[in-house]
Amino acid sequence: MMMNRKKRVNERKNGFTLMELLIVMAIITILMLLAIPNFSRIMKSAHELSARNSLHTIESVQLEYANRFPTNGFACSLSALGGDPSAGPPTATAAQLIPQDLAGGDHSGYIFSINNCQHITVNGTDRVTSYQITAVPEAVGKSGDLGYCVDANGQMKQDPAGGTNCTQPAQ
Repeated sequence: MMMNRKKRVNERKNGFTLMELLIVMAIITILMLLAIPNFSRIMKSAHELSARNSLHTIESVQLEYANRFPTNGFACSLSALGGDPSAGPPTATAAQLIPQDLAGGDHSGYIFSINNCQHITVNGTDRVTSYQITAVPEAVGKSGDLGYCVDANGQMKQDPAGGTNCTQPAQ
């Protein structure tokens, strides 16, 4: 009889009581509730940083595109800067200069596009001399708060409303 009591006492010391488990679960729940708002804020910041970096990438690739295809000038679409390397050598409509996901226009919570292209005609060929690259959040307030624009001069501006009305210098 005495042996069974000692055995039970030892078994209880090695395990957790229901109350201890409930306390641990309550602490984990409180920590998760504190972390979730910070997580969404961190994700928005990460998406915005990725958007700015992607805009810089597209801008620098535009200069390379204009050097490779001088009769075309700049590209007026992201698909012209992209392209599948297994499809053959680079062309003016598939230069293979940016990754496919960025060339598709949807990357890291932002939607990218090239617009406001200015054309001149030289020897019967349209040549793009100016452009604007835009990046807007897929869902303003969720994937990002700011919209970004870069012009052919490399000047980046932002729209605090998350659109393409970029009037403030980007920070």
